[in-house]
Amino acid sequence: MKFISVTEFAQKYGISERTARNYCTTGKIDGAFRTGKTWNIPAEATLPRKDKINISPLLARLREEKECRLKGGIYHRTQIELTYSSNHIEGSRLTKDQTRFIFETNTLGATTENTRIDDILETTNHFHCIDYVIDHATEKISESHIKQLHLMLKLNTSDSRKDWFAVGEYKRLPNEVGGIETTHPDEVTNEMRSLIENYNHLKEVTIEDILDFHVRLERIHPFQDGNGRVGRLLMFWQCLQTKIVPFIISEDLRLFYYRGLQNWNNINGYLIDTCLSAQDEYKAALNYFGIKY
Repeated sequence: MKFISVTEFAQKYGISERTARNYCTTGKIDGAFRTGKTWNIPAEATLPRKDKINISPLLARLREEKECRLKGGIYHRTQIELTYSSNHIEGSRLTKDQTRFIFETNTLGATTENTRIDDILETTNHFHCIDYVIDHATEKISESHIKQLHLMLKLNTSDSRKDWFAVGEYKRLPNEVGGIETTHPDEVTNEMRSLIENYNHLKEVTIEDILDFHVRLERIHPFQDGNGRVGRLLMFWQCLQTKIVPFIISEDLRLFYYRGLQNWNNINGYLIDTCLSAQDEYKAALNYFGIKY
């Protein structure tokens, strides 16, 4: 069989090399394989069918920029903003500049304070979790996906060395959140399967459905720790999958976010309004980068 390069394929069909490379990366060109950093495409390969590439412009851009590690784009901004904000909610002491420095240079840079190793590891791990979300965003969320995100988030942290802490598996010990009891470990598997099954059977997903899933997940609290970050990664995943503009809970919105979680099912508007405000911020970034939504 004869193979052609990404450049030749792009020229053949009048598309950009970035788009052609993205087709290869996401498995949309049958028979394409990579040797080192070079893609080999069957000479007779055609453009993917429209039904195979029906993803949002945002997801397409995130995948393209992720593949070529473009700096200064929406992928770059999302990695830093989502990682910093989500970790900061959970008590990370790293600044946004330190988070950016880790992403851009894989080093921490100068610091005058004691820095927790776990903060650094969980920041790096969170970057990989976002990549995982982008790669799998068109797939239905499953238990294995959720457990994989937790495993990636907690990889090599001090928690991973504790015998009682089940990294990548549901919790073994009961826990509370803000003095409120969560689902007992013996019931977590059934509760999670019911939650995921009910969500995946929805014919049309709204932002309220995504938030309801998030609240229920947090109330189950399936893992010993890391539930909030896994839950917010899943919301980003669900938005990409359903072509809803994502949102990132920033420091300014943290208390409103907590209020929304606590009052869900009584006053849903608290959490909805908070996330719509966060969504407006992300829309501003999309407008800046010229990404349609």
